[in-house]
Amino acid sequence: MSDSALDAGGSSLPLTPSRASTAQARPQSEARADSAGKEHVIDALRGFAALLVAYFHCRQVEWVGMQTFHQNAGHAFNLDSIAAYLTFPIAWGSAGVPIFFVISGYCIHRGGALRLAKNPAYQLDAGNFWVRRFARIYPVLLAALVLTLALDWVSLQLPPVNHKIREIGVQAFLVNLFSLQGVAGKTYGSNGALWTLSLEVQFYAIYPLLFALRRRLGMTPVLAIVAVVNVVSAYVLERHDIQFFTSYWFAWTLGAWIADARAHRAADKRSSIWLYVVAAGLIALGCVAFHFGQYGAFQLWALGFAFYLYKALERRNADTPGLRLLSRFGDFSFSLYLIHLPIFVLLSSLLFRSSLQMSIWPSFGYMLVAVPVAYVFYRLVELPAMKWSASFKPASRNPHGAQRA
Repeated sequence: MSDSALDAGGSSLPLTPSRASTAQARPQSEARADSAGKEHVIDALRGFAALLVAYFHCRQVEWVGMQTFHQNAGHAFNLDSIAAYLTFPIAWGSAGVPIFFVISGYCIHRGGALRLAKNPAYQLDAGNFWVRRFARIYPVLLAALVLTLALDWVSLQLPPVNHKIREIGVQAFLVNLFSLQGVAGKTYGSNGALWTLSLEVQFYAIYPLLFALRRRLGMTPVLAIVAVVNVVSAYVLERHDIQFFTSYWFAWTLGAWIADARAHRAADKRSSIWLYVVAAGLIALGCVAFHFGQYGAFQLWALGFAFYLYKALERRNADTPGLRLLSRFGDFSFSLYLIHLPIFVLLSSLLFRSSLQMSIWPSFGYMLVAVPVAYVFYRLVELPAMKWSASFKPASRNPHGAQRA
């Protein structure tokens, strides 16, 4: 079962009355095809985001960068130059992070949103939710930290030491294990990508409060409240380089809002095609804003992707070969995200003494190493954690009719 299916409760979630009548009116095989297509959309987007972020980091570790390359290569028209220039859009590869945030909010809240649509009295079992999140995240995080320690220890034996490697002592290990990087310390060793994982854990910790507010106020007022918190937090914390979940909460809550909105609308209702145009405009604005700072770009990218996701989830024929291929990467995107950077740093230390290369080709080789290693990590570590998390899902319904999450 995919990560998104586990987060959302899988296909066993109850249908809202309108969805139930729609599903009964269509052949059962068609309903299953639509559901599978939507799963492919989510997993494919997750795979795309992971590959985007991983290769973004790969270029940083291995390559001299577009400006230096252009100064040396100029307008040379050869295979090396063409390959390098074609990677130009990867300069905005950090856009994968807000994509992850929006998808996470959607997947985490989707199960609760569907249950609330069926039964407004439904209550979230916060304890069970936290236990399942702990079982899903922490075995994988612990293994990733240990792997980072092992790979960075080897890299440190190969001078000159790569500048990407930070502290790998006990204190740094514990700061990252308890998801306090960005508040109480830096990310562990060379694994700079871990800064977003602390935010994810904080999103999960606060989710029962967000769910309770959703029941009392509705999702749109909650989104407005979170937007205000997000702005205040950005002014108070983010500008002082303190990274706390409140500064990125709006992106995550956008995903939750999408899950809630879709749970309360008819399955056959379609939104305007212009949502794609709005999405493209916001994403383009984010690319422009990135020139002035990453944080503002993140907010615009999150909004743009939210518009895209809302519309993309309506696609009936989403089960295409391209999406299926990307969804394969989506299956182990969490593993790829967690371990790619230490692999790249070790390869750079081994092959090039940590010096940046003029040729773009080694970066492709780095990815050909990181992706299969991440898949093995997924099979050995992440998949057992997913199954362990799923084992805590309640098997029975509440006697009063409210199913507990």
